[in-house]
Amino acid sequence: MIKHLHICFAKEKSDSEGDVKLGKLYVIGIGPGSISHMTIRAMDAIKESNIVVGYNKYIDMIKPLLAGKEIFSTGMKGEEERCKRALELSNNKVVSIVSTGDSGIYGMAGLIHQLRVDEEVEVIPGVTASSAAASVLGAPLMHDNCNISLSDLMTPYELIQKRVKLAAEGDFVISLYNPKSTGRPHYLRESIDIIRKYRIGTTPIAVVKNALRVGQAVRISTLDSFDDEIVDMLSIVIIGNSQSYVKDGKFITPRGYKV
Repeated sequence: MIKHLHICFAKEKSDSEGDVKLGKLYVIGIGPGSISHMTIRAMDAIKESNIVVGYNKYIDMIKPLLAGKEIFSTGMKGEEERCKRALELSNNKVVSIVSTGDSGIYGMAGLIHQLRVDEEVEVIPGVTASSAAASVLGAPLMHDNCNISLSDLMTPYELIQKRVKLAAEGDFVISLYNPKSTGRPHYLRESIDIIRKYRIGTTPIAVVKNALRVGQAVRISTLDSFDDEIVDMLSIVIIGNSQSYVKDGKFITPRGYKV
């Protein structure tokens, strides 16, 4: 028997004066950046929306879906402005605010829920960067794994280092988001040095740039041979656990099946 999932679409709601309003906010993860890797639910929500809000570059990625829609976009570090505007506009319009990857993983879902008062909000998940990169590499995330951002804009660097250490000590496969920028060129190297204390030198480490989008590039090496010069902010770095290995060019972390 097929069970039907109930999905809530925009619905009428009344304000304190009794006027009928039609509004809703979709918080959408658009995935790696290509429309072909967006979920059907995400595309349907954008089509339903009157207004789409997002970072300039993310808006450019989904331009074919935006014909006839009102756009509100900002540059870097405009997250709070975008979220506040999206909530305001959703009072009587159907609005989508978009993030790459998954909106609940380093995206806008958290800030929207922190700021919302009584707005109707639906979070729509997407393919996050570690999953996108993993699909290109083989199967590096098949056992326990974690995501750690090396950006210190929201998290003190001392705490980031602690998380890297504990994840390495716990033998997690580690995906490093925001691995390297001009403002913090040494964080990745220092993080790898921490991980080396808990991994052998032949542990596979991979860099995927522009995963599942134009300009995709992949490099698999080991902790001993890793060169961080190839890494930038469009990259994600995945470090294997103590059981990870490379077979026929594919990065594999076994789950424990007897093969």
